[in-house]
This record gives sequence, C-alpha cells and structure tokens, in this order.
Amino acid sequence: MNKVTMDTIINYAKRYGFVFQGSEIYGGLANTWDYGPLGSELKKNIKDLFWKRFVQESPYNVGLDSSILLNPKTWEASGHIDSFNDPMIDCKQCNSRHRADHLVENHDETVLADAMSINELEDYIRKHNIACPNCGAKSFTPIRQFNLMFRTSQGVVDDSTQDIFLRPETAQGIFLNFRNIERTSRMKIPFGIVQIGKSFRNEITPGNFIFRTREFEQMELEFFCKPGTEKEWFAYWKDESRQFLLDIGIAEDNLRMTDHEESQLSHYSDATTDIEYRYPWGFDELWGIASRTDYDLSQHQAHSEENLEYHDQVENTRFIPYVIEPSLGVERLFLSVLHEGFSEETLENGETRVNMKLHPALAPYKVAVLPLIKKRHRDMALELHKRLSKHFMTTYDEAGKIGKRYRRQDAIGTPFAITIDDESKEDGTYTLRDKDTMEQKRLSETELIEFIKRNIQF
Repeated sequence: MNKVTMDTIINYAKRYGFVFQGSEIYGGLANTWDYGPLGSELKKNIKDLFWKRFVQESPYNVGLDSSILLNPKTWEASGHIDSFNDPMIDCKQCNSRHRADHLVENHDETVLADAMSINELEDYIRKHNIACPNCGAKSFTPIRQFNLMFRTSQGVVDDSTQDIFLRPETAQGIFLNFRNIERTSRMKIPFGIVQIGKSFRNEITPGNFIFRTREFEQMELEFFCKPGTEKEWFAYWKDESRQFLLDIGIAEDNLRMTDHEESQLSHYSDATTDIEYRYPWGFDELWGIASRTDYDLSQHQAHSEENLEYHDQVENTRFIPYVIEPSLGVERLFLSVLHEGFSEETLENGETRVNMKLHPALAPYKVAVLPLIKKRHRDMALELHKRLSKHFMTTYDEAGKIGKRYRRQDAIGTPFAITIDDESKEDGTYTLRDKDTMEQKRLSETELIEFIKRNIQF
C-alpha cells in the first residue's frame, strides 16, 4: 500500500514539470491544469499503450476520432438534455456550492444517495442536521437540478445561431458512426470501436487535483455484441481492463472491483462494475465497465429515423446490438500512475533519493545521455543524443556532478542513463546505468539501442 499524500504528489508534479496550474500568471483558473514537458509525454504514453492494447493488439476493435461538437439532437436522443443533472445545493452562510448527494454520502457512505430523489435528499440533510463542509453552517438553499453540459452557440450572426454543446462523453460519437464503421470496415458482430478524446462536464464540485475536472480526456470502448451474449462479454472486458492496469504497473492490492447494486444502475444499464484505485483519500472510481443493453442505438434509431439494426447474414436475422462500455479517464490513470510510482528510498550511504517507479513504456524519457566531464565529453554526448533520439525519447543533462544528474533522472522515472567518458572515446563503449538496480554495464552503441528497445517494450 502506497501512503504518499496528495500534497506530495501535487508538489512533485509541479516541481518536475508534470502538471502546472492553468493560466497561472493570471492567478489561475479554478480546476484547470496544464501538462508540462514530462506530463505531456506521460499522457501520450498512457494513451499510446491503451491504443496498443485495445486496438492494435485486439482482434475485435477498430479506432475512431469523432468531433467534439455534435448535432444537438444527439443529446436529446441520449437523454443528456433531460437527465444529465446533478443535485446542486448552496450554503446560505458562505455561498459555497455542493452536490447534495455528496453531502449525504460524506455523512454516511452506506447510503445510496445517487438513487435518492430531491425530496429524499432534502429530508435526509434536514433530518441529520448536516453542516456545510466549508463553514459549518446548517442552512442551505433548496436543491435544484444542474445540467452538466457546457452550452455554446454556432453561427456567424445572431439570427442564425443555435445552441450546441461540448460533448460530455466520447461515447455518442461512436454510436453515431456505428453504421459507417460497420460498412466501411466490413466488421462483423461482435466488434468494438475505441476512441480517445476530450470531454467536458460543468461539474459542481470538481476537486482532488486532476481527479475530477471540467475538461478531461476519456479512453472509451463501445463493444457491440449479439443480445444474450452481453454478460459473457461484460465479464471478458472486466478482466481485460483489470489486466491492463496490472500490466502497466498498478499493484493488485491498490485495486478493487465494485459491482453496482440494482438501485445504483443507470437507466440504460443492466450491469456496471467500477474498478477502483486506492487514492490518498481512499478507494475511488478509476475505470467503469457498463453493460448498456441496446439503449443507445435504439434511441438514435428512434430520433434519427435511420435504421441502425445489424443484419446477421449467417443466421439471416436483424437486431439492435447490445453494448459493453469500458470507460477510463486519462487524468485519473495519470494520477494513479504517479501515486503508484512515487517512492523515497534511503540508500546504503544514507542518502535519500526520489525514485519514480514507472513502467519503462510509460516513462517520459527512456534514456538520459550524460557527459562525465562537460568540456571533455560534451560533443560526443550530444552526437549520441542526436542518434538515440531517432529511436526513443532521449534527454540530455550536463549540469552538476554525475551523481546529482543520476538523481534527477531517478526522480522523473527515466529507466536508463548513459555516461560518456574517456573510455568511450577510445573504444566506442558507454556506461549504461539501470535506475532501479543502479547496476552499470558497458555496451557499444548498437548494443545500447537493442538493450533499451528490448527493456521498454509493453
């Protein structure tokens, strides 16, 4: 179990260039974050590994990149216009805004607050005399429903504008393209469509650093299957999703599978399981896997009046496919990876080092090139850096003593460091250092490249 605090992770992320406060020079903008040189590489690697596992290596799935702006009728059909709401309540004393269901759950985590009506939530808050977590007052406004979609407009003049929305999920773009992909890719049921992209939700109470934000990226799979086989595929994708997390280095003890009770299920779902990660504040949702029945395609068929039935040519039958949806937030996995990997170690000489234990395939840089003596070895090191950069992300550091440069690379998760010295000039070999074991070996350039490629595979 990793007992690293959230403050430690936030400070680490800023210090080393993983995550910065958005618009910081103007005082910031609440709940916005920018990903620096290391953070942008880590995010890219997370998405690349997800795509590799669930598209490239999958015999079932293909990819899609749909638009963020969709026809507004999409959200009528999906139910987001009418039902994508959170119960909002304000403190009369300090004007802080809260989700009423969260106030109830924080008071008693065994209560299924998300299944309660507004009247039930108000009665519970009043009966249990729940206080504002910000100021302690016990006087609230009536609860009202708050739609989570960001509204904008389209058009160049006022009389031609129409309200449209920033997508709150990537899934609907997949459903809209079901027929296009089935036809052009000649896919046969069962098959899946994977998408990675931005989504936007006007959360009432975002927080916990990058865990819950208004702008985020999703990695989603919509897997289409024959009705009657959905439970089998639901179990399959639960196992596949959990195994992916284990393979990228998440400890099994820090994961748990939580099945939703029937009263907790969304109106479109007949089964849902959350894969939860042990964050600094406790277990919370990392990855949701839902059996969505045929709700989405049926709704879009009804609203668009387009036939979205699948024709099974072998059995000569037609049906609306059922859908299994594993949905994972990039930022939540990013936070899990940082929290999982952060460690402080005391070495044999009594020195303490920060060691970010990332799977090598996730590491922002795969190797660091370090001249032992800047004046003497700089040119050779820069040339090596240039050549290695054609194979993988490579960084260069010539500032300070070699030991301190090793420590800097340890702290950002660089699995290997190469030192250029006098012997390198004589025989063309270099010292390769392993971050985790700190063992060193001398290799030629060809051997270095092959060794590193072999050890950063996923």
